[in-house]
This record gives sequence, C-alpha cells and structure tokens, in this order.
Amino acid sequence: MPSMLNAPEPACLVIADISGYTSYLAGVELDHAQDILADLMDTVVGSLRPSFRLAKLEGDAAFAYAVTATIDGSALMDTVERTYFAFRRRLRDIGQASTCDCNACMRMPTLDLKVLAHHGTIVRQRMAGREELVGSDVILAHRLLKNEVTERTGATAYALYTDACLRAASVDPATLGLIEHRETYDHIGAVTGWVADLGAAWTAELERTRVAIEPGAAIATVDYDLPAPPAIAWDYLTSPARRPRWQAGVSEVIEQTAGGRRGVGTTNHCVHGKDAIVEEILDWRPPEYFTMRWQMPIPGAPKVRAMYTLDATDAGTHVTMRMERPRSKKERAFLEQLLPMLGPMFEAGIAALRPLLEAEMIRRAEEAAANPEPDVPASGGRFLAPAVDLATARSS
Repeated sequence: MPSMLNAPEPACLVIADISGYTSYLAGVELDHAQDILADLMDTVVGSLRPSFRLAKLEGDAAFAYAVTATIDGSALMDTVERTYFAFRRRLRDIGQASTCDCNACMRMPTLDLKVLAHHGTIVRQRMAGREELVGSDVILAHRLLKNEVTERTGATAYALYTDACLRAASVDPATLGLIEHRETYDHIGAVTGWVADLGAAWTAELERTRVAIEPGAAIATVDYDLPAPPAIAWDYLTSPARRPRWQAGVSEVIEQTAGGRRGVGTTNHCVHGKDAIVEEILDWRPPEYFTMRWQMPIPGAPKVRAMYTLDATDAGTHVTMRMERPRSKKERAFLEQLLPMLGPMFEAGIAALRPLLEAEMIRRAEEAAANPEPDVPASGGRFLAPAVDLATARSS
C-alpha cells in the first residue's frame, strides 16, 4: 500500500553511524577514504534492508525506518547485530584484500559502528521530489547520536535502544542484560535508553559453537524455493506470530525465550489440537540458517535435529531442510515410519507459505514504486579482488 504522505504514522527509526570517521579523515587520502566509506555504507544499508527502508544517507550514517505500531524485539536486535557483524566482516575483508599502505587504508581498522533505535511518530512529506521524514521523534533520534555511551560504559561499538523502542517491542531490558543509560538534551529533557555492547556480541559470534547437519548425516532432505529475500523468508519461517498462518495443522506457537530474546535456547510449543510438538533452538544465525531439535507428542518418539539453510537467489530464497539421521537403530526405524506422514504436512505448509510471501513482496514493490529509496553511492570496487597492490590502488 502506498505511503500516507503528510499523515502521522508510528515507526521504528534506526540510524547506523560509522563512528570515528571524522577523525579518520584528518590526514588521509580522500579518494581512498570515500571509496572505503561507500563500500562500508553499501554493506550497512544492505544488511538493514529489507527489514528497514532507507530514508536518507547522512554522510557517514544511514537513516532507516519501518512503519509499524509494534516491534518484534528479537527480530530488531537480530537485524542490528546482523548489520554490525556484516560491517565487521567487510572491514576485515577489505583489510585482507588490500596491500595499499596509504593512510586511509592503514587507519581503516579505527572505524567502528554504532546503532540507534527509537520508536515514535513520523510524518512522511514530499520535498524536492523525495520523501522526507519529519517530526519530533525524528529529531530525538538524531540528537541521541550525540551521547556519552562510550564514556560511561566503555563500549565503542554499541546499540542504543530507547525506552520507547523497547516498550513498543514489549521487551524487558533487564532480562537481556542491557545497560540503562540516560541523556538530557535542551528542549527535549531526559531520555532513557538501553545499551547493548556490539563489540562483545561480535566476540561471542566468533567464539560460538556451530551446530550444523552435513548432507551425509541427513536421513531426509527437502529443498524448496520461496519468492522473497532471505530476511523476509526467515521472518515467516521463524516468527511465532506468522507460523500459524501457513504451517499445516499448527494453531499456535508458544515461545519460551532464553533471556527474553529468540535464539539459542528458545523453546517452542507448536500446538496441534490437544498436542504440541516441542522445538528447541540449538543454533541461530539469521538469516542464514538455524538448527533445532524437535520431538513429536508420540510415546517413544525420538528427539530429531533439523537444520534450515537460506540462500539468496535471483528469484528469492532457496531453502534446504536437512533432518539428521538418528544414531540408534530403533530411533532410525521410528523416524523412517514417521517420514511418510511428515512429507505431506511439510508440502502443504510450503504451498500455503508461498502466496503469503508473494503478497508481501507485492506490497513492498508498490511501496517502493510510490516512494523510491535513495541510491547508495557505488564503491569503486577497489576491494573486490583478493589483493590490491599499491600501484594499482593508487592509479585506479
């Protein structure tokens, strides 16, 4: 549906800001610095999309939003972390791809990322042929970029979620280990927020044990295609609110999270009539893959591990589900008897999911046509090759 220009709307506002860029620019080669910025901004914006629409590029920051009255807190925090992880990986890859010894390339590791998330009311207006977001909450979000989070917490890479944002997400920050933070601004007053250390999250991501099911370990494999990019397909595949809309026989998904956030340790009870299939999340890397252990409500039923991988395609997402072969002969025999019943249920769910995603993509296409997002400056491609020597880098 086209946007409601000039009408107040609830929205989640996100600003991803490359920190340290101003000081980084002092004494570095501007052509390389600008190319590095373009490359990193493309990574950041690409990670925020399609969960969020780009409102504007503001120098070394990307301002994005999603029109919504409520927020899925787990999905928001997954998106913020996914964006930071992509930023760190790209920073690492650029460093490995370039042997250039100019100041811009040598000082690149000093750059980092901070993210601000707020929920409030916006008005979308047409100015000079482009959509602009206005309103007091837009001003507040930008004012919050100037803060004392690093001075008070020591975190140089962080996400600052406002109290209003977490209320819209029905999230209790105490259960997530977030750090309370207050700022006071002229004409605004005191603002309460909650800080997540993204640097610590990145370290945990690198150290986390993966739980994967290799093709040779599978007793059954199902491949199918969905007409939506991985981030949207992931939402429909994992959201407790969305799954009953398409999953065959499921009337409700009751979620019990570990620490108030969906991910490793989350337990789902997928209600089928009077019974429920119990799922436990073992690994969680949105929107690339997740691994779970599930058990049917049947006496003697084994606990079975399954892994879903999501790969981007030109038409959307290719999903591969691998069900692990049980170790014991008894459990293998039980599961082999169960598979003929599970197959039709799985196929019915996929058949119901595809039209939901098609409708979602049509809605998004209409929104994009009515209000195109700003272009992201293209990188010169200096860091696409495995290595770049000094002479080539300086002449390109």
